[in-house]
Amino acid sequence: MTVFLVAIILRVINLQYVQGDAYRKLATELTIRQDTIYANKGNVYAADGNLLATSMSKFNVFMDLVTVDPVVFEKHVKGLSVELSKMLGPTASYYEKTLRRAKNKKRRYFLITRNIGYTDYLKMREFPIFNLGVYKGGFIAKQRTERAHPIGKIAARTIGYDDFRGEAGIEGAFAAYMQGENGLRWEQKIAKNQWKPIADYNEKEPIDGHDIITTIDVNIQDITHHALLRRLEYFEADHGCAVVMETATGEIKAISNLGITKKGTYYEKRNYAVWESHEPGSTFKLASLIAALDDKMIDTATVVDTEKGRIYIHGSKVEDSHKGGYGKISAARVLEVSSNVGIVKLIKKHYDHQPEKFIKKIESYGFTKPIGFQIKGEGKPIVPVPSDKRWNKISLEWMSWGYGISVTPMQTLMFYNAVANNGVMVKPRFIKELRKQDKTEKLFETIVLNPKIASDTTLRKVRKILENVVVRGTANNIYSSNFSMAGKTGTAKKYLPKHLDKNGKTVAAGYSNRHYVASFAGFFPAENPKYSCIVVIHEPKKEKGYYGATVAAPVFKEIAQKIYTTTPIDNQVVNERVRFAEIEKAYLKYEDKLQENYSKIPNVRGMSGMDALSLLENIGLKVKISGVGKVQSQSLKKGTKLIKGRTIILKLS
Repeated sequence: MTVFLVAIILRVINLQYVQGDAYRKLATELTIRQDTIYANKGNVYAADGNLLATSMSKFNVFMDLVTVDPVVFEKHVKGLSVELSKMLGPTASYYEKTLRRAKNKKRRYFLITRNIGYTDYLKMREFPIFNLGVYKGGFIAKQRTERAHPIGKIAARTIGYDDFRGEAGIEGAFAAYMQGENGLRWEQKIAKNQWKPIADYNEKEPIDGHDIITTIDVNIQDITHHALLRRLEYFEADHGCAVVMETATGEIKAISNLGITKKGTYYEKRNYAVWESHEPGSTFKLASLIAALDDKMIDTATVVDTEKGRIYIHGSKVEDSHKGGYGKISAARVLEVSSNVGIVKLIKKHYDHQPEKFIKKIESYGFTKPIGFQIKGEGKPIVPVPSDKRWNKISLEWMSWGYGISVTPMQTLMFYNAVANNGVMVKPRFIKELRKQDKTEKLFETIVLNPKIASDTTLRKVRKILENVVVRGTANNIYSSNFSMAGKTGTAKKYLPKHLDKNGKTVAAGYSNRHYVASFAGFFPAENPKYSCIVVIHEPKKEKGYYGATVAAPVFKEIAQKIYTTTPIDNQVVNERVRFAEIEKAYLKYEDKLQENYSKIPNVRGMSGMDALSLLENIGLKVKISGVGKVQSQSLKKGTKLIKGRTIILKLS
């Protein structure tokens, strides 16, 4: 027995004095820990100071009822219950009853509420009992932060994120700069593996991250987003994008990227403007024309025979959308009416023996390599060259009208902006400055990628042609006498890889007669451009329309007209007597006519030839036109039954 007692005494001495420090350290480590207080990321601001993205603190509030003195509890429980009722909703009697029950059960981590904001948190910690702090008042608050977008999901893909989804957009590109410095606090373990702060203060306070000032204009962004959304919804399109860029600086004032969901609604699915490389179609004809003009291969008055609107090159068909062709027309008119045959014949004649010269021009226009954004995910352009395996006998000709190549909407916009900017190609940019604690750390200046893409003579001529596209060409449906616009329509068939149709049958790869890309790129005002803009809409419902003039150009017009009426533009004369509502009415008049569901032949007498052509082709008729100007007569009488595929002949005067 004595031996056993001595052994116990020796064991106690060993634990207390020999191994005591180690065990005390272990006990401390098991009951006390250092907790990280995560710093808020920096804010993202619009150019005018509006918040685009910010970190919002949310708090879950608990109460340690064991630590609250019974006398204090009895004295103030009614007051606490009243204040909780005012803020959270249930009655004061409910809270008093609930708190008393929790007190009797000796609850140490009793949930009061979840997800309250910072302002309510500050108010709550001044409530009776809670105002005594962690140990005397039992007030425990668990903080977390979440990213919020005060203006909603507008431009969400460009603003981006840096979280479990990865890094995207501006927030992804500047993640390291926007991260703040985390703080620290000590916590003690209480019942049921729960932890609470040891003191009311932090060991180290967190420091918020740095801010980013973007080039986005909230007003123009709102205009652009809703103009694109309305068009996508009407045409039940798969996806689309619209971008507005300040001509002189390259600042992106608005960017909207919308894709369809399974429910038929639209959201910022991908940054299509930056990411999606696709065949541009007829908007690329401007590059072909500028190259030929600047190399002095042709002049705007050079005549080209479009024949009957259809030619074959090495067995491949090139066809104009206008049945029967345009006959002999000038090079300027080729662009105005968007003749595929005309541009192909011009480029083939002058560059077929020297394609490298044409490719060199295209390279100088910024189409052969990515722009080089800080934002991740920029699409890679594809422009074949004679040394490539993909180069073939028709590569040059197909490139001239926007096929056989792939470029992003931002590249096309950058090129059109250079035309508007007297030939100076500036790099599109999304960031104005980086800011730390209200002090500017870095200003982002305009970057010139090409000081002169073409001669002043060439630029002057093509700007006038682009203006005429709106006045009397393929986009005359958006013409307005109240403000001037210039640009080019684009309608491209989509190339689909080998796939199965809805019946399970294999469909060979090729260009689809059902899937189109409609686009419009241009600038405004035409005489002294302040902004350039591109609109691209993929796979509109063919039955409702698929031409660039019908689908995409009206988005451009709506953006332009609303910027005119809400945003000052230097050196632009606008009729002040014309009110916004009247401009809106004029804008919608022609669109309403296009969007009617026709079962009978409409009356198009008195309409301009291009308006009538667009209307009739979009309701399923084949159109032949003779003459120029307005419709004088139509071969199918108004009111007769509409049979899609029939031919109607229009005489213009």
